[in-house]
Amino acid sequence: MAQEWFSRTRRRVVQGTALGWAALATGCAAVGGTAKPRVVVVGGGWGGLGAVRSLVEGGKVDVTLIEPNDAFMSCPMSALYVAGFQPASYVQRSYQGVDALGIRRVRERVLEVDRAKSQVVTATQRIGYDFLVLSLGVEYMEEGIQGYAQARAQLPVGFRAFEQQAVRQQVDEFLVKGGTFVISAPKPPYRCPPAPYERAFLLAEQMKRKGTKGKIILLDANSQPTPPPIAKPILNAMSSVYKGQIEYLTSVDIRAVDMGQRSLHTSEGEVPFQHANLVLPMRAPALIRQAGLGERWAAIKLPSFQAQADAQVYVIGDAQGSPLPKSGHVAFNAGKQVAEDILERVAGKAPAVATGTVDLPTGICWAKVTEKEAININVTASMEPGQAPKLKFTVDEVHNARSGAGASSWANGMWKAMLG
Repeated sequence: MAQEWFSRTRRRVVQGTALGWAALATGCAAVGGTAKPRVVVVGGGWGGLGAVRSLVEGGKVDVTLIEPNDAFMSCPMSALYVAGFQPASYVQRSYQGVDALGIRRVRERVLEVDRAKSQVVTATQRIGYDFLVLSLGVEYMEEGIQGYAQARAQLPVGFRAFEQQAVRQQVDEFLVKGGTFVISAPKPPYRCPPAPYERAFLLAEQMKRKGTKGKIILLDANSQPTPPPIAKPILNAMSSVYKGQIEYLTSVDIRAVDMGQRSLHTSEGEVPFQHANLVLPMRAPALIRQAGLGERWAAIKLPSFQAQADAQVYVIGDAQGSPLPKSGHVAFNAGKQVAEDILERVAGKAPAVATGTVDLPTGICWAKVTEKEAININVTASMEPGQAPKLKFTVDEVHNARSGAGASSWANGMWKAMLG
């Protein structure tokens, strides 16, 4: 099942007439000339690597990957590292296999997208493109919690690559000293909704193993674990496995943090803590707004993932504003789909006319309950032309060892698919 990453038989909605599609493709600066079309991919995470891997097949385009980090760190499965069950090397990988594909990799941060000139701007250069794929991830809405910006260094979120190291330090200290460890879950949409619950579970398991004195308070801004299809197995795990370690409070909004008093001001009163992992509300990075591609999230067209404002720009992964889950696997599959669209446009092909259901990128996710057990979450998505996407969840009724082992096999397979 994990190998069914992408269906090449999917049908797509027409974005224009066949003639208009071909004209758009041949109108690109490099298409039809001697040089290959230039595709710039911004972001070397799950979505960006999915796009890069598919773009290089056939050698029809020149690919530039812009990623400021010199290595890859996976957010999926990183809870095992954060809670101390795995070393950092478990979720960190080299880009060596990606470099071997013959792409150009630029280790810089994109500061601006100049859509008028079809260029992305870094601190040292302007890089032209015929097609642009943005897989930017998320940024945190720090202004939503008063005092958080001043406390940022002491309260790392750890939902972006390499930030997990700071959360791991907090966890290690808590497991030695004990006390109260607060973890929060915001209202969706945000990256990997099962993650706050997963972190609470694995930290609670370590408390049991190490005899740590204290408790975990899980503050959920929602009335139940989200998304709703995972609520039942999450609540079951909480009550059956961690009743003595986790105190679960629902419909709690965090309004302010006082690091001097080590207290959170919430809609339900004061919550004291010794350590905290506050998972903040999220949005697309500022580059999306700078480029005029959306506000909180990028405005896109489905099923193509083209920006509503610019047909030469695609936005995939967690920055895009569709109802699709913000998960690594969905991002990877969207990257592969977008790469296929670009290659078809380069070849001057028009999309097939869709008269029925259109399949959208699927996703597989795992919520670890213990080191060896997990809840498997599968999401399929489809849409009718002109209608909103429909999601279908298939979720384990209870955590189990089979899904625990499946999560590890899936992760190793995905990292190989992305990084070689």
